[in-house]
Amino acid sequence: MANSGPQILTTLRQMILSGEFKANERLAEIPTADRLGVSRTPIRLAFRALEQEGLLNKLPGRGYEVRSVSIAEIEGAVEVRGALEGLAARRAAEKGLTDEQKRRFEELLQQGDELFQSNEPLSEKDIELYHTMNKAFHQLIIDVADNRAISIALSRDEHIPFASVNALAYDKTNMREETKRFLFAHTQHHHIYMTLASRQSARAEMIMREHAHATLGHVHKYHGANENEDIQLISKDPILKQ
Repeated sequence: MANSGPQILTTLRQMILSGEFKANERLAEIPTADRLGVSRTPIRLAFRALEQEGLLNKLPGRGYEVRSVSIAEIEGAVEVRGALEGLAARRAAEKGLTDEQKRRFEELLQQGDELFQSNEPLSEKDIELYHTMNKAFHQLIIDVADNRAISIALSRDEHIPFASVNALAYDKTNMREETKRFLFAHTQHHHIYMTLASRQSARAEMIMREHAHATLGHVHKYHGANENEDIQLISKDPILKQ
């Protein structure tokens, strides 16, 4: 593995967010450095950064532990994301979309539409594709808004496990209901795009908030994803654009 500080920080963050490191698990520099095949110094610096992000707790003496995150904390972070993404949608609608931005939105919507063409439940591969499309759709709104303060605030909120669009959990034993859930979310994508294209800024903000808040009814899936074999978790760490 590459041993640059940012790469190690990203790797460790992803291992926490994905559940590879469990809540309350103790982490020490030497075993972690050996596991990743790097020296102790970048591990030490990464641990300090992850403590500041709220993903690790410093233990008395030496070492850290993975911080346990409550359902209430995830719900609070989702509400914050809704406010921030709603503001980004308002800003994007006020600016208006270029022809290239419209083309990209329509391309992403088409990718989603193709997943729901049949009456069959989505496969796990389909959900992976949906997740990729969904992340790109949300990121495009942030890019169009072009507001550094919103981008930075969102990046901080994303460090709460499962609070961002980079994490998705679903019940493998009930794929038909999960398909309905994702179809509803994708229908909202269409409504969001229409408000952006027609520059309805207040409505764009309202629908975007509703879109994020829809996650609140499924927080229990995220919270229990690492302990329940029926729950499949997809978690990919974002790359922060400074």
